[in-house]
Amino acid sequence: MKFVHWLAGMACAVSLAGAAHADSLKDAIKGDHRTPAYAARDQYRHPEETLNFFQVKPTMTVVEIWPGGGWYSEILAPMLKGKGTLYAAHFPAATEVGYFKRSRESFEKLLAEEKDVYGAVKLTEFAPGGDSEIAPAGSADAVLTFRNVHNWMGGNNEQAAFNTFFKALKPGGVLGVVEHRAKPGTSREEMGKSGYVTQDYVIELAKNAGFVLEESSEINANPKDTAKHPKGVWTLPPSLRLGDEDKEKYLAIGESDRMTLRFRKPKS
Repeated sequence: MKFVHWLAGMACAVSLAGAAHADSLKDAIKGDHRTPAYAARDQYRHPEETLNFFQVKPTMTVVEIWPGGGWYSEILAPMLKGKGTLYAAHFPAATEVGYFKRSRESFEKLLAEEKDVYGAVKLTEFAPGGDSEIAPAGSADAVLTFRNVHNWMGGNNEQAAFNTFFKALKPGGVLGVVEHRAKPGTSREEMGKSGYVTQDYVIELAKNAGFVLEESSEINANPKDTAKHPKGVWTLPPSLRLGDEDKEKYLAIGESDRMTLRFRKPKS
């Protein structure tokens, strides 16, 4: 019986060690530290293909913008621990927005309670249009933002956001953007309301900040998504804002059609 308990303890220790120091992106994605509900969404978010497209390596300094509940942090933190650095540029600590406050507090709790996985994460903040420093200027190999551009449009801060990303990156660094994709010609007003942004507009924002578009990918495309829904992108899973109304229809569509863009900060 003692031997069985010893074996169980050893298995647990190995599991935690594997989560804390993933040797590769594949290891991090397969780690049993991941939240099951998050892992179930890999079919829509394609983390392995997406991070490979963004050329993220374990030795890099990476900034994740507005990590929310930590969906991508669960993958990036163990992948980078011990070799690279992860800056989690979360919502501002002094925010008065209830959702932002709850999300940041939940993320801070995650970092504090699961130190073998997240103990090396550097928590910073990002307030688009403000003076917050997401990472020391010129220090990052990659800045990654997942489905956030539409959030900054309400306050007319989207250009300021891209300017901040440019400042944080080293010359030659990568900006990786995943965003809900609007149909070409969609007005800025409709983008803000629907949560879908045209690919051309995102490219324009990046170029205005000084970036060069290196490559686009259809990794996260969803041809079943029309981008025209009663409650915008939030009609689709995971939000399902209409509740049970036409739920099966929207579950069959899946998560939104998304652009995946890799930009480069010029070396000179």
